[in-house]
Amino acid sequence: MERCPWCGNDPLYVAYHDREWGVPWHDERTLFEFLILEGAQAGLSWLTILKKRENYRRAFDHFAVEKIARYGEPDVARLLDDAGIVRNRLKIAAAIANARATLALYESGSSLDSLFWQFVDGQPVTNRWQHLDEVPVYTPVAEALAKELKQRGFRFVGPTVIYSHMQATGMVNDHLVTCPRHKALTAC
Repeated sequence: MERCPWCGNDPLYVAYHDREWGVPWHDERTLFEFLILEGAQAGLSWLTILKKRENYRRAFDHFAVEKIARYGEPDVARLLDDAGIVRNRLKIAAAIANARATLALYESGSSLDSLFWQFVDGQPVTNRWQHLDEVPVYTPVAEALAKELKQRGFRFVGPTVIYSHMQATGMVNDHLVTCPRHKALTAC
């Protein structure tokens, strides 16, 4: 059996594929981190973001929602000057807006975990794709979740970004059936 072909041979990508992608995550910080990183990835390759991931953790206070929600113009200027991350004003502003929307979610008595996972009834959806070209870029569930997030003030959360988030956080198992991770994660 072979890994999903999208991860290629880059050691960073292979490690991500083998240890993280598709694992059902419920930790708030992890869910928030992936939300920010998936938004940053829009229009870029995921490998580009993986290579910058540690820089993102440093620059964004290890994805501490409460700290990011308080970021102001000096922080935006600092981030725009940080060559270790994607220096896009809209993506940086979205990360801050998403931290504030996450805090509002917490204040309403909810969480990212409960909000996201309710869209798949609390259980990963296991797909049985044979070929990479069968894997969709988004689904009706991703569209519905994206719509809900936008209504709650989240940004850079279109259906494609959200489906990538769902794949990364194990809400869907989109490893090809020929990949050993498909079976391993189906057993979770």
